[in-house]
Amino acid sequence: MAGFECTDQQNAFGHRVDFLTLTGHLQLLDTDYQNIQSIGLTTVREGIRWSQVEKTPYQYDWSTVLVLLQAGRRHGIQQVWDLCHFGYPDDLTPLHPMFARRFAHLCRAFVAFYREHYPEETLIVTPINEVSFMSWLGGDVRGTSPYCVGQGWEVKRGLMRAYIEGVAALREADPSIRILTTEPLISIVPRLGAGPAETRRAREFDLNQFQSVDMLAGRLCPELGGRPEYLDMLGFNYYYDNQWQLEPRMTLGWANEYHDSRFRPLSALLEKAYRRYNRPVVLTETSHPGEDRAPWLRMIAHEAALAIRQGVPLLGVCLYPIIDRPDWDHLTPWHRAGLWDADTTQPIPGLTRVLHSSSAHALQQAQRVVAKALQPAKAQQLTF
Repeated sequence: MAGFECTDQQNAFGHRVDFLTLTGHLQLLDTDYQNIQSIGLTTVREGIRWSQVEKTPYQYDWSTVLVLLQAGRRHGIQQVWDLCHFGYPDDLTPLHPMFARRFAHLCRAFVAFYREHYPEETLIVTPINEVSFMSWLGGDVRGTSPYCVGQGWEVKRGLMRAYIEGVAALREADPSIRILTTEPLISIVPRLGAGPAETRRAREFDLNQFQSVDMLAGRLCPELGGRPEYLDMLGFNYYYDNQWQLEPRMTLGWANEYHDSRFRPLSALLEKAYRRYNRPVVLTETSHPGEDRAPWLRMIAHEAALAIRQGVPLLGVCLYPIIDRPDWDHLTPWHRAGLWDADTTQPIPGLTRVLHSSSAHALQQAQRVVAKALQPAKAQQLTF
């Protein structure tokens, strides 16, 4: 799968960013879809950009979303839709008393809009992207709205109240809608030689990664209205820095170059998540910046194949971002994490596409590795 960066959040300086245009995806939509099809990718993650769609409360402008929808139809691309990918309208934050109501109304309006144009197609929706991450970024370290410190739990509850009411609204409007969660997949460990108290603390922090999905299922904070049937497809985002030592904070090297026995294979993390919820799994975001992109893709393919052989119903792996992106807060540095890079020597870097050849070659290898692993599982029909 291919993921197009669609964040419309307010960054650490309070400035609204719009990566649909900064990366050139909106301007080069047909080119981007043709490019991904040329390498065998036909499913994408896209976003509606809530802050752009709802400039006035309860009034929606779907014109840009329609452009994306029509491009998907033209090129035969399956689109998975994020309704809230980090950004909220100017007058809302997750702590606002009307946040959940406004979001549920948006969900109903989106279904009506989508079904007006495509009454029969399967609609796959991610209501709110990465609640756990946004709760930390906006609730604990002032990295985005609502710019709080020490209120991560309150922000998480606000986001999940909206998420749950949104799923209820989506299902009421159209019971056939598929829900795809997208949460970070992490592993937090104690320092070497840690005592029982430190070990318990690290285990607690590690388990907290499942709080949002537990709320959706009604296992945690049942007063929010979560239900087991709201769990559908479980998406997890996994990057090179998703495993770390708790205290003192230290990222565990993903290549295990130091033979750190605490580093856990991705396949084991996917299996752990699958066993917890017994739902199909999607790796909804993964990438690596810089020159380690190709080795990272090879590792991801190896671990995806291993997970499939271990019985994990892995439906897909999304390369995110497929097109390079700049930093949210400082828009000049580009991450060099996509399959296509921007040409930063140009006045508008996002309007260029430079294929990262070693990553493209690694992707071809990855597709063969996973296809081989899927052969014994064809009867399971591991598709959307």
